[in-house]
Amino acid sequence: MTQHSSTKKAVFELVQILVFAFVLSWGLRSTVVEAMTIPSGSMLPTIQLQDRVMVDKIAYKFSGINRQDVIVFHPPKDVNNPTGDLWIKRVIGLPGDTVQIKDGKVFVNGKALNEPYEMAKPDYDYGPIKVPADSYFVLGDNRNDSLDSHIWGVLPAKNVVGRAMFKYWPPNDFGSLAK
Repeated sequence: MTQHSSTKKAVFELVQILVFAFVLSWGLRSTVVEAMTIPSGSMLPTIQLQDRVMVDKIAYKFSGINRQDVIVFHPPKDVNNPTGDLWIKRVIGLPGDTVQIKDGKVFVNGKALNEPYEMAKPDYDYGPIKVPADSYFVLGDNRNDSLDSHIWGVLPAKNVVGRAMFKYWPPNDFGSLAK
């Protein structure tokens, strides 16, 4: 075998490896897991601006969404989203729940939630509203500076992309987002 043909073979093998890696990466990203950079301060103090999180895209195919899960979603169509970014918020109300915000507290089905993740108590009143089937009521942890369900209403279940599992960047803040 000549040096030219062995170089050609090595380049061909490298291209095959790169194509396989790209296809595998694309397949995983589109169906299983995806990294996301946080574009706003709406989830402070839990998630900082420009933190990076891993999003599990298949968990909800096998189990339901739970109250206090941090989810990633496409905002409703009537909400201004010129960049097309995915959004991230915390699930407060599940289908059938009645949600009300009053006197600085969030109530679900008449009971005040214990929310140690809140940046500050809400300075607004909302509801009560009954969350329809196939919908969720979501709020940012930075309640007074978050474009969320208290402004645009419930989130259709079909808009949910996945569950934010953990922060991976910055490394000193690595950890689970489960509460």
